[in-house]
Amino acid sequence: MTDGRLAGGCLCGAVRFASDARPITVRHCWCRDCQHVSGGAGTINVFLPSDTVMVEGAVRWFDSVADSGTPLSRGFCATCGSPLFTQSHARRHLIGIRVGAFDDPAPHAPAMAIWTISAPDWATIDPELPRVERQPPPAA
Repeated sequence: MTDGRLAGGCLCGAVRFASDARPITVRHCWCRDCQHVSGGAGTINVFLPSDTVMVEGAVRWFDSVADSGTPLSRGFCATCGSPLFTQSHARRHLIGIRVGAFDDPAPHAPAMAIWTISAPDWATIDPELPRVERQPPPAA
């Protein structure tokens, strides 16, 4: 699946996604959950309208409650375990896609850093980015 303007997939290639939509926002999240998912450095998530994202392959979902108190689902490749998606139960119309899963991550620079209060002292956060200590208002 590569016919969409945005495309990507997991490490092993078992899951592919594509969308013709423009990103709504891109956020670098430093919450503790994202630090766990990334292996330490937080996650960078590109948010798109859910109904524009086509997915092929087996995605396994894990539900938890975020530091904000919001129930979330996180999607991983069922084969290789690559983290791919995040979705708030309160905002199912949006889906976050991990920037590293895109075939070309270069255009998806973060617009803000969130949950910076949870970032470790050694974290490198772009000084040009707006910072939000906790959860910002939802993306449009």
